[in-house]
Amino acid sequence: MSRNADLQPEPQPGEIPVEQSLRPRRLAEFIGQQRLKDNLAVFLEAARQRREALDHLLLYGPPGLGKTTVAHIVANELGATIHVTSGPAIERPGDLVGILTNLDDGAVLFIDEIHRLSRPVEEILYPAMEDRKVDILIGKGPAARSIRLDVPPFTVVGATTRQGLLTGPLRDRFGIVLHFGFYGPDALLAIIQRSSRILGYAIEQEGAEEIARRSRGTPRIANRLLRRVRDFAQVAGSETITLDIAQRALEALEVDHLGLDRVDRTLLEAMIRKYGGGPVGLDTLAASTGEDAGTIEDVYEPYLLQQGLIQRTPRGRCATSLAYRHLGIPEPRRAEPPGLFDE
Repeated sequence: MSRNADLQPEPQPGEIPVEQSLRPRRLAEFIGQQRLKDNLAVFLEAARQRREALDHLLLYGPPGLGKTTVAHIVANELGATIHVTSGPAIERPGDLVGILTNLDDGAVLFIDEIHRLSRPVEEILYPAMEDRKVDILIGKGPAARSIRLDVPPFTVVGATTRQGLLTGPLRDRFGIVLHFGFYGPDALLAIIQRSSRILGYAIEQEGAEEIARRSRGTPRIANRLLRRVRDFAQVAGSETITLDIAQRALEALEVDHLGLDRVDRTLLEAMIRKYGGGPVGLDTLAASTGEDAGTIEDVYEPYLLQQGLIQRTPRGRCATSLAYRHLGIPEPRRAEPPGLFDE
């Protein structure tokens, strides 16, 4: 828990302090997602004018696009305390009751991976979101009795990469639903330039553009690549990240001009060389490459689909002509259906 007006956002699991410092803390500093920003600015201003808690907010989209950052920005803009947790961390209903009954007035409760909340925990969250009440059971057997406690006005900010896994009753209780899409080259370029200033390292326009092109439309990846390219520049004795250094560093990191890394290419090559381009099932693809099926579906597949390198069919995943050309593999001739008058 932190008072966001005074402190940086709390580090996320596995997050290093540098990454934490790169997060924008105000909506005006947030780059990209313009439609989302414009709408959120209206909702925040309306809540401030009414001196009310913001309506419950659901953020969904692929990983690394800024859902956690926006949750902290919401708390900062409202001058509210933020409590950070995740769906898997709230194992029992009592865990959630303890969090809810200790919230400050107007607080923000950020629940990452909210689609992984268990059903008993969800049942506690429903009345808290709608009526600001929490029902707790005291005692067991015939002597058990239910007590309803009041919860101060608060805002649930839920983040998920799998909106379809949310139960209908939970999804319907969010008054604001915002979708994060992949970032364009211009937005990524601005993010990389801002991050390089924070890191205190100069970067040429061409070097920043090269990193942006290979960042898969994802700010988290852009910042990660920037830090690694900076390492190469530093070891090379260069005080500026140039195009040449960026290209050499990214080639060493096995990130190609489309942003595909070694795992992406392994998936495409498995489809093409082992299964004739597909269709191939997700579990089969995972077993043949040694990757987790969930990781393939959540992390790698969305970008491959976006780039038109694979397609999903009822029978499985298939590699497209673009995938063959990108890997430099000759595409086999497809058997054409017989003509109308062919024998």
